[in-house]
Amino acid sequence: MSRPPPIRLLLVDDHPIVRTGLRLVEQIAGDIRIVGEAATVDEAWLRVRELLPHVVLLDLRLSDGDGLDLCRRTKLHYPNVRILCLTSYADPPLVLAALEAGVDGYLLKHRDARRIADAVREVTKGEPVFDPALGQDATPPAAAGTAAGNPLSVLSPGELRVLSEVARGLTDKEVSTALRLSVKTVRHYLDRVFSKLGVHTRTQAALQFAAHPLPPYVGEPSGEST
Repeated sequence: MSRPPPIRLLLVDDHPIVRTGLRLVEQIAGDIRIVGEAATVDEAWLRVRELLPHVVLLDLRLSDGDGLDLCRRTKLHYPNVRILCLTSYADPPLVLAALEAGVDGYLLKHRDARRIADAVREVTKGEPVFDPALGQDATPPAAAGTAAGNPLSVLSPGELRVLSEVARGLTDKEVSTALRLSVKTVRHYLDRVFSKLGVHTRTQAALQFAAHPLPPYVGEPSGEST
């Protein structure tokens, strides 16, 4: 059986020494190939259009602007390109802004090359990836004391399934299609998720999902009463 093609990775960071260090990812991962680099938003946008990478490894603070602008533009024109943020900034407002911009993952720069390589693989498969350290500051007070520290434990299997799709960036209509539920049922699940987690927005709920391990059950939501 032939091997699948390597994951095409674009590095975007305005520090040359950081980009050089990130090339270790390619050296330790035979299934990842770095196809280009960029130091600015404008240069990165050109590289995205020229190279069509599978994943963009993106610093949020670039010399000529905000990396989130690049994320929004990329997701608008190339929705299948995954965006994995690699940054030093862990403040919750920035994390939530990144989620709203459509990022597929958010890691802090102290992670080693193997974790970054794993994260690249995970976002390529459509799995949301967020640094566990983010949850320490982003956990809402209403959720902080639930079920041995894991707020997801209070959710039913159906609620978890719906939330997992929302965390991938799907709209209510897209979730209803993916899970074969009515849009009304999806919204009902989300209302319960918001209430149980003590959050008010989809991005806050998605961040909670990404920051905590899944409970040992995730069933089909269609079997639950709504």
